[in-house]
Amino acid sequence: MTDLFAAFAGLHCPGDPLILFNAWDAGSAQAVARAGAQAIATGSWSVAAAHGAPDGEGLPLGLALANARRMVTAVDLPVTIDFEGGYAVDPGLLADHFAALAETGAVGANFEDGMIDGAGLHPLDQSARRVATARGAVPAGFFLNARTDLFLQAAAPSHDRHLADAAIERGLAYADAGASGLFVPGLIDLKLVERIARAVPLPLNVMAFPGAPSARAFGEAGVARISHGPNPWRLAMKELEDAARAALKK
Repeated sequence: MTDLFAAFAGLHCPGDPLILFNAWDAGSAQAVARAGAQAIATGSWSVAAAHGAPDGEGLPLGLALANARRMVTAVDLPVTIDFEGGYAVDPGLLADHFAALAETGAVGANFEDGMIDGAGLHPLDQSARRVATARGAVPAGFFLNARTDLFLQAAAPSHDRHLADAAIERGLAYADAGASGLFVPGLIDLKLVERIARAVPLPLNVMAFPGAPSARAFGEAGVARISHGPNPWRLAMKELEDAARAALKK
């Protein structure tokens, strides 16, 4: 696993970002791998939806871990898991859950600072302690991608330097707590992206979606990783539904 951890971490290059076209199960992971992906990532929304469950840890932990294990064994690529809030607030349970995730063979995880019930973010000091707890429960090379939901929980017109500076404050605290990367989904203002990338000593991860800048533009702003979140699942389900409608016409 040490070599796999190092290989995955080495894919995070500011200016030449790792593209993660998010999968949701073993079959979709294999499809993405056949397309030439360097690594496989899940999106919690897609994984939950594929199981008929809502996002926000609506998928039972046991199913989430079993799905992760199946994906890891289905491909010869590093697999990183969107682990939402770690399915726990209690530090002991949080550590147990991250240890269990590491045992699936995953090389990394996203770990968000938003409260799962949607009521804002965990306070900064608590969020940093949670990152430190997760770090202490996984192998040294495990890529802990700390996600801040600041930009998801604020309307786009309010994405300004003050909010970027709040993200920087969190990013610095998460780096000190042992995070391997910083994820800022929802942010597409390239000047703010570059501001954060310059200030936080972690590979910066953004999310691609319709209307977002190109991968090249994000790379020029210092981004090291681009996720596609739930969009691949939505595209696949749209194709499936359209094909079913055509087949069912009489």
